This record gives sequence, structure tokens and C-alpha cells, in this order.
Amino acid sequence: MKKKILIVDDSALMRRVLCDIINSDDRFEVAEYAIDGADGFKKICSKTYDAVVLDVYMPKMTGLEMLKEMQKSKVYANVLMASTTTGEGAKETLMALELGAVDFIQKPENVADARHDDFKKRFLELLDVVCKASSAHMAIAGQQSASSIRKGTTFVSRYDVNFHTKPGMFTDPKAAPRAGGTAEPKKESTAAGSTALPKVAGRKIVAIASSTGGPKALQEVIPKLPGNLKAPVLLVQHMPKGFTASLASRLNELSRVNVMEAKEGQAIANGNVYIAPGGVHLKAGKSAGGIKLHLTDEPAREGVKPCANYMFESLVDSGYDEVVCVVLTGMGCDGTAGIEELKKKQKVRVIAQNEESCTVYGMPRSIVDGGLADDVVPLSQVADQIIKNVGVL
Repeated sequence: MKKKILIVDDSALMRRVLCDIINSDDRFEVAEYAIDGADGFKKICSKTYDAVVLDVYMPKMTGLEMLKEMQKSKVYANVLMASTTTGEGAKETLMALELGAVDFIQKPENVADARHDDFKKRFLELLDVVCKASSAHMAIAGQQSASSIRKGTTFVSRYDVNFHTKPGMFTDPKAAPRAGGTAEPKKESTAAGSTALPKVAGRKIVAIASSTGGPKALQEVIPKLPGNLKAPVLLVQHMPKGFTASLASRLNELSRVNVMEAKEGQAIANGNVYIAPGGVHLKAGKSAGGIKLHLTDEPAREGVKPCANYMFESLVDSGYDEVVCVVLTGMGCDGTAGIEELKKKQKVRVIAQNEESCTVYGMPRSIVDGGLADDVVPLSQVADQIIKNVGVL
């Protein structure tokens, strides 16, 4: 049976183009279309669709407003955003993913370009993924995770119960001690059930890979990391050029670790998270001044750029005592080949997100099925596993 799709877009021309693309594939059919968010919200309240293709900018009710209304009314659907990088487009796309959209497709600036084979192939590929996505992403979007405590704008890991606080600390996510700082060391609490922040020997680095559902998942992981994490973090999130800067900015706002888009030749330091820019690959290599980042323009691999396999493989001779690899939600198998290669020469600990908490159980499944995972945990426990393995300063 064909998957039924709802298109919500105020442009008659774009609706026509998207309808033609969808109906050209035997897997899908356009069941209905809506001319704005208000019309779209009314339709999803009365009928069920396998996926909704949702524009961002529309009169009466924008795509973001429609997602907020869906959250408020507890009306869930698998949503593919049709986004743009112009103006505030990238930032609003990230907001849409926070509100529960599964993924997004970058619309061509010229509508005629939407008829080209490259766009059609990518659009249909994403639409298939969105139709099959778990509903878990929508149900938890905008809600507090049951496994975390919210203080100000900072998620707090269970390891943070012994943080030595100071006035205003949790109103400013950056107030926690930084790597290399002179903050008072953490002391074990005698309170029943509490856990002190671990001290771990050796030089370690964390490398994270994520794809579909990743931006939302990362908000359950990165903000829970303490500012004095005893490791740098490299991160590959499958995103096109123009969107990763907004992702880094948003995660930085929420976190006590510094989060930034990686730059060529940048020296890495503990307590920092470096995100691979969209459209290039991220690698790490030894240099006279320590470990530095390199951005390369090699061909796409696994159909993506940046590709996590390149990142993992670059850590083979990085000089670290151990690499903690983390594989989160996403389609495909990016990361598997890189971790296999890394394990041949390097001490590695592999953490995989479990199926139940994934939006798309593709990349983690490949890791688990390949026998590479040391820990398979719910998304809510990923940050704890990272802290347990690398410790704090």
C-alpha cells in the first residue's frame, strides 16, 4: 500500500512540483495538500498521514507555529521540513527539529531546480526515512526528559549531583568550571544513591556520529556534559552547508562545554565540542603543537559529507590512549567501517544508542550487528556513559 503524504505549502508552484515528484514514485501518493499551517493543522487533526512535508514560511500559521500547535494539542505526525538557508532559515530549521520534525530537505532557491534528479533522489530518500521513523521523536519533543533535571537552561547529568555550586551557576550554562581551570575538585557525596563525578586516568577523546534525529538527540547529550570534561569531543552530524553553524550555536547556548563549528588547523582542548561543518570532512591529526583539526574536501562517502568514517579513521594515530566512539540515531551505516579500522590499532570504547530511543535505528544497528558496541544504552544515558569513560579534570 502506498504511503499517504500531506503537503503543507503556500506556493501553488512548489506544491505542484512536490506532488509530481511524490506521485512519480510507487511507494508514495499525495493524499492531500494544505495552503498554510492553519489548514495543515486542521487536516492532521482529522486524518492520519504517513508523513507531512511542511514549509517553514507561510501566512496565517507558519510551519513552526504548526509544530508548536501540534505539541500543545498532542497531535503527532512524522514531519519532513522543506527548508532554506536564506535569512533565518537555518536557525528556524533547527527549531523545527527541536519541535519534533524528523528531518529536513533544503529547497532549491529556484523552483525549477526542484525538478532536477539530484533533488528528487534526495527528497524521496528522506521521505522514505521519515515515513518509517519511530514516533518517539515527536512524543518527547519539547518535553523534559524523565532521566534529567532541568536547571535554568542547563540539562544536568546524574553525575552532576555533587557539583559544587555557586550563586547564579545554573542560570548561566557556561558557569561550570572549564577544562584547565582552577575550580575546586569534586568530592564524593555521602548522600545515599548519589554518584561523584569520576576521575579517569589517561588521555582520551570522544568522537560522536549522528544523522536523522541527531539534532534533537544531541540536545539530550551535549548539555549534560560538565564543563570540565576530561576530553575534547569531535562531532559529525549529517547536515548540508549552512546549517551546522546554527546547530553549534544552539548547542552552545544550552551547554557548559564550549560548542563550536570546527575550523581548519584548530588546536583541540578538553571541555570543547567541535562540529564538522556541512559540506566538508573532519579529521584530527598530530602536529608539533598537539592535536589539530583538518577540514578536507574529499568525495562524499556513504553518500554523506561530512562522513563519520573519515573522522574515526583519522584517530588511528592520534596519540590518545583511548577513543570513546558514540553512534547515535541515523539512517545508513556511517561510522561502522571507521570504527572497525580504529579498533585494529587503537584502544576503543563504543557506545551505541538503543533502538527504542532512536528516531531511525540505522547507524547504531550497524554497530550493534557488527559486534562493535561495548554499551547499548537509551539516549538519556549516553552522556552518563561518556562521563563514566572519560572522567573530569
